[in-house]
Amino acid sequence: MLIDTHSHLNFNGFKDDAHQVIGRCLAEDIWLINIGTNLVTSQKAVELATKYNQGVYAAVGLHPISLDTGLVKIKAEEDDFLEKEFAYEKYKELAQDSKVVALGEIGLDYWYKPKAKSKRPEFKKRQKDLFVQQLNLAEELSLPVIIHCRLAFDDLLEVVSSKTPKGVIHCFSGTWQQAQEFLDLGFYIGFNGIIFKLELDEVIKKMPANRILVETDCPYLTPPQEEGRNEPLFIKHVVQKIANVRGESFAEISEVSTQNARSLFEI
Repeated sequence: MLIDTHSHLNFNGFKDDAHQVIGRCLAEDIWLINIGTNLVTSQKAVELATKYNQGVYAAVGLHPISLDTGLVKIKAEEDDFLEKEFAYEKYKELAQDSKVVALGEIGLDYWYKPKAKSKRPEFKKRQKDLFVQQLNLAEELSLPVIIHCRLAFDDLLEVVSSKTPKGVIHCFSGTWQQAQEFLDLGFYIGFNGIIFKLELDEVIKKMPANRILVETDCPYLTPPQEEGRNEPLFIKHVVQKIANVRGESFAEISEVSTQNARSLFEI
């Protein structure tokens, strides 16, 4: 059994065949968590999950790129749906569905920053304020968090150090020293197809087994063994790569990553 802890079958890339993809996954004993990035995709994640008795779960949240700060021109990851502020009560109501296992994906992303340096402090403040609101909601509902971080390590570490949530650093792409700082705070580390693109062997080798999670981030980050759209079935390539780097078996990584996912997300 495997659990893809970060998929997006609720995105438009799967609008025509999400249920067929889920069927293939469940037939191979692969469970998955669909992750929201705004209110629309969060609602879709919950709708998908509620159609299955087990094996399909949801996380809800507002991705930092989906926040309309008014300071930078960006396009929402999905449905062209930007939100000017975090609708706390709406997300709270959605997050109380029994199939919701986390708040996510949330965090900080400074990739699309304002060209004018004078606007950047306010831009970062808006993202940090959004992040803190969602951490507060996770704390209120006793849910773990799924954290996105791009070009914002120091600021993100500052925020989570003061809030100390439980959760996972999704799509980890940093150094072993950075991983250690998150591990010291109790976080799990999520590995996906990025491990085929970046040099992360040191992190993989040194990771405590009981903090490893596997994910696809589908439809993105397709492993090189496949072509086209990524799918939860391709999680097997991530597991095999981790096993090879650590000198362990596929079965060992499958078992420990599944146990870790069950423990963190209580599934």
